[in-house]
Amino acid sequence: MNAHADDLRAEVAGQGREGEELVGAVREDYRQAGLSEADRRMLDYAVKLTRDPKSATAADLDVLRAAGFDDMAIHDIVQITALFNYYNRLADGLGIEPEPEW
Repeated sequence: MNAHADDLRAEVAGQGREGEELVGAVREDYRQAGLSEADRRMLDYAVKLTRDPKSATAADLDVLRAAGFDDMAIHDIVQITALFNYYNRLADGLGIEPEPEW
């Protein structure tokens, strides 16, 4: 999570919002973190794919399209979500410890 938090801090640098504030808000509850509607919809879908992938439907894709995502962006959302789920299960299954903080 720390590497992802660093990426998020870098992404919001200079956009009028403190990175640490956003990281804390997303960790607490992304739905209440003041994200854009599109970002919240994207994360809603990623959470759904992670927790209950069989429940994903074409209607979910319509929600993403209505939020401004085209088919290529939706493909990226699904691929990245799947990849991180794979990596996490691989690390958990093999007992790999997270990298130490410096």
